[in-house]
Amino acid sequence: MYDYYLGGKDNYEVDREAAQRVLDLSPDIGYGARGNRDLLHRAVRTVVGAGVRQIIDIGTGIPTSPNTHEVAREAAPGVRVAYVDNDPIVAQYADAKLTNSGNAGFVLADLRDPQGILDHPDLRAVIDFGEPVALMLMAVLHFIEDGEDPRAIVRALTDPLPPGSYLALSHITEDFHVADDGELGGATQVYNRATAKLLLRSYDEVLPFFDGFELLDPGLVQMPLWRPDGPPPEGPELAMYCGYGGVGVKR
Repeated sequence: MYDYYLGGKDNYEVDREAAQRVLDLSPDIGYGARGNRDLLHRAVRTVVGAGVRQIIDIGTGIPTSPNTHEVAREAAPGVRVAYVDNDPIVAQYADAKLTNSGNAGFVLADLRDPQGILDHPDLRAVIDFGEPVALMLMAVLHFIEDGEDPRAIVRALTDPLPPGSYLALSHITEDFHVADDGELGGATQVYNRATAKLLLRSYDEVLPFFDGFELLDPGLVQMPLWRPDGPPPEGPELAMYCGYGGVGVKR
């Protein structure tokens, strides 16, 4: 569905049908997907510009170019990237689109098992936890229910990271949604039936994911407002971007 929102071609009829139902109910989701992808690229350039040379990207989804390693290596050739996703279909694409250029690995694993991710030999073959790491959790934590303790999952993933590491995170919200017609609620029901339950968390619920990290300017903000490459959208268009994003550094 995410690939469809981005205009990609690596998706299936069932994905397209579900994604279009979501867009019909709430165009905000499409804006949010594109805003999230642009934020990912800016965050990758930021952490690589800060000297990080290894990245863990969890919840990558079906690859849509440019991917994390492509953006990172434009800034610094040789950046190592470990991709993680729990979808076997994503794994089928990994060799051709994610790991074929070397210095990259793919781990078929679930975010709900953080230790299984950290201990996986394919991740350990790429990532050296003796050096700073950038952990990307882009548009994935809103699929983790409160009862699954997403804050504990983030802590388990970030505790082993050495000082100088970064956490980049985005999360869907309805804080900016100006309509009162239940559009986002209808869209979440499509997700609940098609993929996984979608949680719309507020600013106060997203901010604690950065515990232990110092947020880079401008903090946790609406996605297009995080270090935009040009003039950000304004007014009603800005309100369509239904997600928060931020990057923090571990001191």
